[in-house]
Amino acid sequence: MSPSQIEDLARLFAPHEALLAELLARWDGAMADGDGSHDRSHLMRVWNLVCRIAATVPGTDMEVLAVATLLHDCVAVEKNSPQRAMASRLSADVARGLLRQAGWHEDRTEAVAHAIEAHSFSANIEPRSPEAAILRDADRLDALGALGIARVFYVAGRLGLPLYDADDPFAQRRPLDDRRFALDHFETKLFQLSAGLLTAAGHEIGRQRTELMRAFVTDFGREIAAL
Repeated sequence: MSPSQIEDLARLFAPHEALLAELLARWDGAMADGDGSHDRSHLMRVWNLVCRIAATVPGTDMEVLAVATLLHDCVAVEKNSPQRAMASRLSADVARGLLRQAGWHEDRTEAVAHAIEAHSFSANIEPRSPEAAILRDADRLDALGALGIARVFYVAGRLGLPLYDADDPFAQRRPLDDRRFALDHFETKLFQLSAGLLTAAGHEIGRQRTELMRAFVTDFGREIAAL
């Protein structure tokens, strides 16, 4: 990353921009190159949600959360890759290396690494800290609501998937399979996410966003039935 790109990205995480700029300057990677569902705008949205949720959780370590948010997707693994479940662990390893180079205490380094590891749905790691719970909720909330709908079809386009099964859109006569049809992803995963949110604030935001998605899928069904 160029110095100006580092400065612009770090500034999003004020008042922790100096630390984050230092970490980015040490890193030779690239943020989710070519993946618009895990790009700079995703980091901005997740950080905004992190701040919103953390304001309701007393004693939250915002420095740990800032670093964990910045680096939670720093190792990009495509959704259909067999290595997908390892993505958060690989990102956590990058964070460990950067924080050790910066002279961070091992306990705080591991606090960041754990929050990164535990945010992933695929990794299935239970959060053991408020910071890990907050980051996990924030990241999952970005997969819900209007943005979640947009991301479903954006990712499907990247992977070359059809919008739905023209012969059986709602899987009444076949197993659900979101590796083959974009519409299936709502039922196989997204409608289940809000039940697993860990914070009260996250749960309320998730409820609202899930209602919006359910309304969209209902309207989608009406429109394709009229064809």
